[in-house]
Amino acid sequence: MVRLLRFLFFAVLVRLVVLVVLGLNVRRREWLPKAGPALIAANHNSHLDTLVLMSLLPLEMLPRLRPVAAMDYFLGNRLLAWFALHIIGIIPLSRRPQRGSDPLAGCAEALERGDILLLFPEGSRGEPERLARFKTGIAHLTERFPQVPVTPVFLHGLGKALPKGEGLLVPFFCDVFVGEALHWEGDRAGFMAGLERATARLADEGRFPSWD
Repeated sequence: MVRLLRFLFFAVLVRLVVLVVLGLNVRRREWLPKAGPALIAANHNSHLDTLVLMSLLPLEMLPRLRPVAAMDYFLGNRLLAWFALHIIGIIPLSRRPQRGSDPLAGCAEALERGDILLLFPEGSRGEPERLARFKTGIAHLTERFPQVPVTPVFLHGLGKALPKGEGLLVPFFCDVFVGEALHWEGDRAGFMAGLERATARLADEGRFPSWD
């Protein structure tokens, strides 16, 4: 029953919002991973980011798509937590892991199963269309799975369509830029610098004017 609900949510509601209400211009969609294990790393300005990324891949891949999100966001709301875990399919990540625990255990298990993880290296949602400094969790994960490709993605416009703190969706044409997959080369700092450069290049590719 949960699988059916998840499929209907993404096949009907999400695709209606993303493809009809918003409209997307996707560049190099063919560079997205065709199978797992794989990582997709994108900037983060809106709750729509996850839904848009998941809508870019074929519906038959839905059971393998696992967004990574901070679990403290869902604490205190059982309905929201159930929806996030079972319908969106998130892997909850603790921002304050207990000593001796492995905060990336859920991500590692998913990659071992051959899933595709969606990560936002900035952490929390930032200001619309402004890149924040990336956190190093993705480098730790990639170091453990050096064979797994990391595809950088830049999302533009979603921070205006549904900005942080707002509950009303504004129809807005949005752009998605997919970059060439990166691979681990043995150095965390070097990997993070490369990922940030790749994302910045994608952001510059659109030559968008600054938001007012």
